[in-house]
Amino acid sequence: MGGNEWVGTSTPYLAPPPGARGDVWAAEAAAGGRRGSQRIVRAGEVAAPDEVARLLGVPAGRSVVARRRIMYLDGEPCELTDTYYPLDIARGTGLAGTAKIPGGAVALLAELGHTGVRVREEVTARSATAHEAEQLWVAAGDPVLQLTRLTLDGADRPIQVDVMAMPPRRQKLRYEMRIG
Repeated sequence: MGGNEWVGTSTPYLAPPPGARGDVWAAEAAAGGRRGSQRIVRAGEVAAPDEVARLLGVPAGRSVVARRRIMYLDGEPCELTDTYYPLDIARGTGLAGTAKIPGGAVALLAELGHTGVRVREEVTARSATAHEAEQLWVAAGDPVLQLTRLTLDGADRPIQVDVMAMPPRRQKLRYEMRIG
């Protein structure tokens, strides 16, 4: 991380950190000398958007649990994150509520017996919707990066879909993979 640049990596959000009970996003930002926070805007059951339904392997419009968050870096909105879970995994759990989850959602999923072992991410560029522009403090139609992440368990069952929108200014996504 340098000055005004933010380097984001998915790794800290894919497996529960051992013994960590705090906010992974805040800890990652603090490690770079920055201040990260988040606000949970809403949570509960929603009709799955078409792409989310496809990724979760459920019929379009089927109820899923969703959590919508606004992520802040140094007090400015830097990302909108919508996370979706199959109803049979998340209904009646902390994933369906607006309270912060100690250790994060990945830790709670693991406690519930759902551990991610494989992740597929796709990054696209598109124009911000009017709602996204308002939430991210950009002009309607400005570009955003959309990162869509699918997390699968050991049986290749989809357990979580994240759809994130972020302005590309000062963003740098980093991917590290072990081969062999």
